[in-house]
Amino acid sequence: MGIKVLVADDHAAVRAGLVLVLEQAEDIEVVGEAADGISVVRLARQLRPDVVLMDVRMPGGGGINATRTLVQEGVCQVLVLTTFDLDEYVYTALQAGAAGFLIKSVETVRLVEAIHLVAQGDGVLAPQVTRRVMEHFAGTAPAVQAHPKGLDQLTDRERDVFDCLGEGLSNQEIARRLYISETTVKSHVSHILAKLGLRSRVQAAILVQEHGRGEQGRERGRSLG
Repeated sequence: MGIKVLVADDHAAVRAGLVLVLEQAEDIEVVGEAADGISVVRLARQLRPDVVLMDVRMPGGGGINATRTLVQEGVCQVLVLTTFDLDEYVYTALQAGAAGFLIKSVETVRLVEAIHLVAQGDGVLAPQVTRRVMEHFAGTAPAVQAHPKGLDQLTDRERDVFDCLGEGLSNQEIARRLYISETTVKSHVSHILAKLGLRSRVQAAILVQEHGRGEQGRERGRSLG
């Protein structure tokens, strides 16, 4: 089964270009197009895509508000694709729960790869914004709010996975490092997000950077069972 993608951008030419590119990928199906924040939410609820490719600056509430709504409702994953790498857009998109943030100059191969990763539950950040994001959240008051006791509630194995998220590892890479299945990794990530009250693994990665990798994880022996 292919990955269902909904393309949201207020410029018809940009939408057409993205659709043309994505339709060249054998396992990606573009199920719809939206030109504003209101219609993307409506169409996503109706079509249930795996991933929404979301522009930031659109009429009808914009891409950030639409992202927040879709993530809160658990409708789909959101990959933000925008011309602007302004800090305020990056931070608010991630706070809203976007699973990834890319710039429209991204190469086609990278875009298709990012859609696959996001559809699988992984997170993606454009190289040009990754360092700024980590430095921002590590050097300011936490903008990602987690349940106060959430970190203490993580099991040893969940803490292992949590640390791996902080390194930006994919589910497949985490599975190889910890000698567990990808299905098990996905289950652990879901539990981690629920316990910490987070909306995406990117937010979890930021939280790792804010708090540092757990002393508990460094002091105890890593059980590989």
